Amino acid sequence: MQNLLKVAATLDIQTICPLHGPVLTENLGHYIGLYDTWSSYTPETEGIVIAYTSVYGHTKAAVELLADKLRSKDVPKLLYMILQDDMSQALSDAFRYSKLVLATTTYNASIYPFMNDFITRLVEHNFQNRTVGLIENGTWAPLAAKVMKEMLSGCKKINWLDTTVKILSAVKQEKTKISWKLWQVSFAKNILPKVMSWQTKMT
Repeated sequence: MQNLLKVAATLDIQTICPLHGPVLTENLGHYIGLYDTWSSYTPETEGIVIAYTSVYGHTKAAVELLADKLRSKDVPKLLYMILQDDMSQALSDAFRYSKLVLATTTYNASIYPFMNDFITRLVEHNFQNRTVGLIENGTWAPLAAKVMKEMLSGCKKINWLDTTVKILSAVKQEKTKISWKLWQVSFAKNILPKVMSWQTKMT
């Protein structure tokens, strides 16, 4: 598509006739710009999508804690519970936004099936050029982060946050304080400056 767009830039295009959708005859520069963004996997919006699954509610409590921390810093974010929310919308926003946090439980030495399905779909659509953070939950031998990272290993230009948050069943302030602190340091280093820069440009 990128090569095609380079050729298209040399042409006097009057009409775009897509295989799906309406015939376009006006404001073609805008639509060609969208084709360029989508085909180059450039994020459309600076912000964070948090996609998670939760069996007993403990992982949900953890991501809500993260969401609260992001809210306190006025960071744009979307929160999706893959089991209940519209997965197609979550996938669309994962490609639209610049950062993605995945949170799930270890399940049968792998990850919860709905998260497995979500990540599989990301990979099938060539998910790339994003910053990704991981939160895993498991009582005895948490493997979720390892599995998620392996599933996304073929994706290009993934900027992994330095620290993975590990939850042993449930968030307990006295036991997870250090892990959350390390994750926040990584977040502040990798994500927050870019988001704040984006907000400054918008104001």
